[in-house]
Amino acid sequence: MSAHLDRKHAQALMQAAGLDALIVLSPEGFRHATGAAPGVATMWRQAGAVAVLVPADAGKGECAVVSDLFAAGFRRDSHIADLRTSPIWVEAGVAAGLDPDGDAAAQMQAIWRAEGRGADFRRPATFDAQATWRHLHDALAERGLSQGRVGVEMAAIAAIDWSGLQAALAPAQLLDGTRVARELRAIKSPAEIGFLRQAVTLAEQGIAAVRDAVAADAARSDLAVVWQRAIASGKGDMALTGDWEYISVGPDPWGGDARARPGDLIKVDVGCLVAGYTSDTGRTFVLGQPAPVARQIHDALMAGFEAGLARLTPGTPLSEVHRTTTEAIRARGFFGYARGHFGHGLGTGPGSEEWPFICADTDVCVTPGMVLAFECPWYITGLGGFIIEDQIEITADGPVSMNRLPRGLIAL
Repeated sequence: MSAHLDRKHAQALMQAAGLDALIVLSPEGFRHATGAAPGVATMWRQAGAVAVLVPADAGKGECAVVSDLFAAGFRRDSHIADLRTSPIWVEAGVAAGLDPDGDAAAQMQAIWRAEGRGADFRRPATFDAQATWRHLHDALAERGLSQGRVGVEMAAIAAIDWSGLQAALAPAQLLDGTRVARELRAIKSPAEIGFLRQAVTLAEQGIAAVRDAVAADAARSDLAVVWQRAIASGKGDMALTGDWEYISVGPDPWGGDARARPGDLIKVDVGCLVAGYTSDTGRTFVLGQPAPVARQIHDALMAGFEAGLARLTPGTPLSEVHRTTTEAIRARGFFGYARGHFGHGLGTGPGSEEWPFICADTDVCVTPGMVLAFECPWYITGLGGFIIEDQIEITADGPVSMNRLPRGLIAL
């Protein structure tokens, strides 16, 4: 997997923010910047398991820190030549060419001596953040940035670890670089867009299978199995790394294993992950003919969706998209309808929703290269779940949906 971080874009963003370098700490940011797996030590999502130093000057090379267990894979998968390792709890190593009939202890001792490992070597209980910080300190010094203004992906570091990082990188001035890190990941490379397109194509195959399986007395769990089987059988040679589903049946959109009855709503909000990149798409079906109230609500959500989609053009504030969508739904008589966001970025984060959000208080504008999940949901206990959600690629010419399934309330 290649890296997706655009160094020229990074340079422009850091110069605008007055930064001399950026330190990326999240596992998803690490993979984005390096193209390599961050390793198992990131499972706790605590800072210091991995790190990437990205100088603002695109002419200066990056530096990455990864656990010793994943060093070989990193060298295979990443373009970054400056790799430094830190120990984790797992005892492992490379011992090519061992004499199978020889003295195991003597041969391992020779390997350890060549690595500089002495008898005092110890492994941490999990990982050694201080070792990572020392590597970053040295890398900054080697690039003449010891006293520079360094942005840190603060969203990926806990308060308890902050003082240790500050002390380790002194006298560098550490600033919040979260916004820069997020903006870099929000603009997708062609390869990332390809992963997301594959993921949503597969997800729609699953949605179609669920749609075709809806019948009287079909249970929510039955439809979930249909989804899983459709994804498994349709993946082909895709690098499918996971999937998720929020399927609801009947008047309770929040749980249970209801069985479909005539007039019931079936809400299908699902995603597939290809190479770690998640899709996000939603459709609403009804068994038989919908009640007039359900039709009215879905029509209002569709009005909001169409109005908001038309505003997903480059340069438009996402806050304006949120306002337009809200007003279109309320104009149908639902003056109290309020939703915090109407969609979000897509990527490799720990959940299916990433920055930026289509919300009222954001200062982010629609930008070519973004891939956004744009949605108009409403979950009404006693009636059921409604959702209209497409995966939208923002091009220089405007929004392009990656979806093919119709958005209407489909009677089955």
